[in-house]
Amino acid sequence: MSSGADLFIVCKHCGSEVSPYITECPYCGHRLRRRAPKLPRAGSGGGTGGESTAERARRGVLGRLGGGGEKAPPPDRPVATPRRSRRRARAGSRTTSLASAMALRPYATIALVAAGCVMWVLLRADFVHWFRVAIFGPLNGDWWKVFSSQFAYLNGWYAFFTLLAVAIFGWLLERRYGPVLVLVLFLAAGVAGSLLALAAYPFAIAFGGNAGALALLAAWAAPDLRDARAGRYYEGDLLGAGALAALLLAIPFVRLEASWLAGVVGGVLGLLVGLGLPHPDRT
Repeated sequence: MSSGADLFIVCKHCGSEVSPYITECPYCGHRLRRRAPKLPRAGSGGGTGGESTAERARRGVLGRLGGGGEKAPPPDRPVATPRRSRRRARAGSRTTSLASAMALRPYATIALVAAGCVMWVLLRADFVHWFRVAIFGPLNGDWWKVFSSQFAYLNGWYAFFTLLAVAIFGWLLERRYGPVLVLVLFLAAGVAGSLLALAAYPFAIAFGGNAGALALLAAWAAPDLRDARAGRYYEGDLLGAGALAALLLAIPFVRLEASWLAGVVGGVLGLLVGLGLPHPDRT
C-alpha cells in the first residue's frame, strides 16, 4: 500500500490504477483494504513531510498549557464566550420583539376602544349628558352627533359586546391593511347608518358603535367568505364571527337605543369594502 500523498495505487489482481481512497477495485471487484484511509485535513500538509499525529497532539496540548509549539496568531476580534453570546442573543431578541410589537400595535383600534370607554365613564358620571352626544330625534344643526353617537352607550352589556367586536376585528383588520382603513371604515359606517336612520324615521334614535363594529367584522370576514365560496382553504373562524355578528344584530331588539338599521348598513358597507380589498395572502 502507498501513502496518502500518492495519486493512485495499482490493483494486485488486475493491474489497474485506482484511487488510494477506495476499498475495492472498480474494474475487477478485488478488495484492496478493509477500511478506506482518512482524508488529510485542510492545511495539514498530508503525506510525507507533514507532522505526525503525535507531534500534532503534543503541540495542541502544549499550546493549551501555554508552553511549547507555535502560538496561534491573535484573532482580528475577541472571541465571544458562550455567556457573552447568550447575553447578546437575548438583547437582540428583545430588541427585535420590541420593534415588531411597535410595528404591529393596533393604534387605531386602541383609540376607538378607548374613546368608547372614556365616553361611557363620562356619561355614567354625568360629566356629559347623553342628549348632547347621542342621536335622539332630529339633529337640529348638531351635526357632530353623527360622530359622537358612535361612542355613547347607556347599557353596559351593549357597550361590552360592541367594544369587544371592535377590539377583535379592528385589530385583525389593522394587521392586514393598516390603521387608516380601520378608522375610516368605522366612522364612515357609523355616519352612513345614522344618516339613513334619520332619513327613515321621523324620530330616529341611535346610540353606540354597532354599525362600525359590524363594518369591521364584515370587512375582515369578506376574504374568507370569498375563499369558502370558491372552495379554497381559509384560516379565519367564520363560525365565531357569525355568532358575534348575530349578537350585534339582535341587540337593537333588546336595547331600544341601538339602531338595527344603522347596524345593517354598517355590515353591508363593511362587506362591500372587504370584497374590494386585495387578498391578505396575495398582497
